Amino acid sequence: MALTVDIPLIRLADGEAWSILMIRSGTTFLAALIVWAVWRWLTPKAPQLIPGRAGLVVATLYGIGSITFITAVFHTSTADLVFILAFNTMFAALLSWLFLRERPRPATLVAMALMIFGVMIIVSNSLGTGNLFGNMMALASAFCIASAITISRASGKDMGFTALVGVIFPFAIAAFMVSDIGFKVNEPWWIIFNGAVVMPISFFCLANGPKYISGPEVAMFYLLETVLAPVWVWMIFSEVPTRNSLIGGTILIVTLVAHSTWQLMEGRKRRAASVVRQPA
Repeated sequence: MALTVDIPLIRLADGEAWSILMIRSGTTFLAALIVWAVWRWLTPKAPQLIPGRAGLVVATLYGIGSITFITAVFHTSTADLVFILAFNTMFAALLSWLFLRERPRPATLVAMALMIFGVMIIVSNSLGTGNLFGNMMALASAFCIASAITISRASGKDMGFTALVGVIFPFAIAAFMVSDIGFKVNEPWWIIFNGAVVMPISFFCLANGPKYISGPEVAMFYLLETVLAPVWVWMIFSEVPTRNSLIGGTILIVTLVAHSTWQLMEGRKRRAASVVRQPA
């Protein structure tokens, strides 16, 4: 939910793309270090910034994913980008199946199919208008996110800060570009708030998700941005979403709610069965 306000805050900042990326990545990295230092000062049980080799790989994947995402933004249509990124759920399911032996449950497979269908409805009018290079970058971004989720799930370690440390890679790229083309952001406080508050909260939560639910289920929640970002833009900038956006968004939201409710009920049944088998 925190991640869904990313695009509206970027638009409110009203600046050049590389300048915005540099501020957002830089403030996210700085905020992560401050929070981690305070946490470490209060208790020695604070999570590591990069827990071992797995953490280093996860940080690198999140960083590469951010770079390929920005590249895709500049080289393909928004419709193609959103649709291809939705396939990170499929990648996460495949990787979890192959390497973790976590076969997705039928309910999860049905939910994934419905959500892909919802995204297809949203972008149906302009799907196919992008170019091959941009689409490949979007595909690489989706694969990097799914791989990071799978490795986090396999390690079982706290990767909350690892995803935030990974932003140092896009920050370095953006800083290099800004040094060449110049800095331009008209309302920097919006993007500072985005980088210092919104991004740390959202990526900390998403990076910790695989500790508690499967990779495909974590990846499904990334699609909330596809649905809710246009709603916030509608409320702030009075840009009315299309009928297809409302229909597809409704499918995604209903599917997520139904699947989460089913998970909750299944969890209660398992706990009740465990109490019956092993009474106090």
